[in-house]
Amino acid sequence: MDMQPTLRQHKFIDKARELAMDCFEPRAAEFDRKAQFPFEDYDDLRDAGFLGLCIPEEFGGLGADLETYCLVSEQIAQGNASTALTFNMHCLTMLMMGEMADVQDMSDEKRARHAELRAFNFREVVEKGVFYGQPHSEPVEEGETDQIFTVGGRRFGTTADKVEGGYRLNGRKFFVSLSDAADYFATPAILNVDGAFVERTLYLKVPRDAEGVTFSGDWDPIGMRATVSRSMVLKDVFVPDSGEILPPGIFGALYLTSAHGPLLFSATFLGVMQAAYAYTLDYLTGGAPGAPAKDIIGPVMGNSIADMLFKVEATRALYLRSVSEAKLKPTHEIRQRARAAHVMVQRGVVDVAQEAIRVCGGRALLKQFPLERYLRDAQAASVMRPWTREIATESAWESALSHARKRNETV
Repeated sequence: MDMQPTLRQHKFIDKARELAMDCFEPRAAEFDRKAQFPFEDYDDLRDAGFLGLCIPEEFGGLGADLETYCLVSEQIAQGNASTALTFNMHCLTMLMMGEMADVQDMSDEKRARHAELRAFNFREVVEKGVFYGQPHSEPVEEGETDQIFTVGGRRFGTTADKVEGGYRLNGRKFFVSLSDAADYFATPAILNVDGAFVERTLYLKVPRDAEGVTFSGDWDPIGMRATVSRSMVLKDVFVPDSGEILPPGIFGALYLTSAHGPLLFSATFLGVMQAAYAYTLDYLTGGAPGAPAKDIIGPVMGNSIADMLFKVEATRALYLRSVSEAKLKPTHEIRQRARAAHVMVQRGVVDVAQEAIRVCGGRALLKQFPLERYLRDAQAASVMRPWTREIATESAWESALSHARKRNETV
């Protein structure tokens, strides 16, 4: 086993680190304070070619796979977690159109059409610098979707009626990151026809300024403030047939079979963990502006520092092993490892960010230092769908027992 990044991955990691530290980190506090979307960060991502990070090279992109994306994202998060979390939504859309769609079963005709549509979308990102949001959360009643999609649930309150030349969408979304910012929103919907449920799932490209699209509500949360995640309403929004990001049925199939999708947004919080630990060391040793160095570090504080290190390293090792398996056929063990990595990040980021403030002392609560922002941002990790901590944990123990019953022939 060689868990070292390749030379090509190092190139992307180094560039992401440069952007994070030189560009994103100096702006992060102001964006957080104003709950303002980081357009300047996206200008830097565009200039670096990173909007095409997960687009195949044949379309002018950088050709990064899921594993490489995760390595890049954890670096970006150490500059601005909100930038990393919103960038995740754009890159996940690219990966869904690319390598994640490639392993799904579909007819030759459907695959050829998808190849044509995604080529246009990829080139638009590379040539025009557009980027995508993902309005997946919906305030709808429990029903068929909750029974079929046990992971995440409540995913298809938005309906689509087939009309001449396309679809007519109606629905409501909440926590829509990049609202009023993204050029397009990759939107799940359910087609209003008879037939198998999964086959009726759609994933459509909705322009921000499409007629019938509105954003509303104030965005004033405790953390991830620069994601600007307002509510979105779609009222009789027309999407042409060419707006299919994925062929009908493929979105549903992805969410029933994908093991590693949730780990993309976990990369953000893994980065926050590392930032909190690194800043703690700088704070205590005089490397943080405005923080006096401590001459003596006693065993109580020293043990806390060591414990933070152990949590960071153990969590990152499990996480990296899991994402390294993204291209393997998902087995029970691979799925369980992905769930474990996801939950360990959700737990660890809060633990480390909390401990960082305790170790550094009362002044670390001041907004002139980033530790209080790291802790506020960390709180979002365990409540984000489609895999909250509760959903991931339930899936893990149910799968563990089901697998054991089959092995012991006690089903």
